[in-house]
Amino acid sequence: MDESAPAPKHSEMHELVAVILLSLVAVLTAWCGFESSKWGGDSSVAFSAASAARIEAADHDGQARDARGFDLAVYTQWVLAQTGGDTALADYIEERFSPEFAIAFDAWQADGEQESGPFRMPEYVPPGTEEAAEATARADASTKDALDFNEKGDNYSLMTVMFALVLFLAAIAQRGISVLATRLVLGLAGGLALIGLVVLLTFPIRL
Repeated sequence: MDESAPAPKHSEMHELVAVILLSLVAVLTAWCGFESSKWGGDSSVAFSAASAARIEAADHDGQARDARGFDLAVYTQWVLAQTGGDTALADYIEERFSPEFAIAFDAWQADGEQESGPFRMPEYVPPGTEEAAEATARADASTKDALDFNEKGDNYSLMTVMFALVLFLAAIAQRGISVLATRLVLGLAGGLALIGLVVLLTFPIRL
């Protein structure tokens, strides 16, 4: 009699344990795949939102840059008029300052013109500056969310690999190996499945 062959009752018990383990881990594997897909989708959406926000920020930044260039050109003419002693022309040009630059210009003069020019004043905020900053902040936040979602999806993907190993071990345990080997393999598979389940319970869920 071959002592390495499992007794019938042992074989049936081991087979039952393996089937239960295979069924449970198959469900967990499917769940991990579902969650990984959901988090991956959220990550893609967040990356798209970040990209759109950065494009918006670039548009507003271009608007602010153009406004600054226009104000600089007008201010240059004002400086030339002042330097040339043509106060009438300087006053005429001053009346045509943009609202944003006029605020900074008045603050600059009220401060005794200590700064090198109105452009250095904190009051000078050309149109598009605040919008660009807000869009950039949204882009940064969306990028952070996207990376976080991607990490969560990767964690679930890693768990599918671990559960695949459990499935492999459970299948090996049904291949007519010795009783001791079967128990060791099933024990290892069960231990890994339990560890995986515990870790899985700590993961956030996305439905």
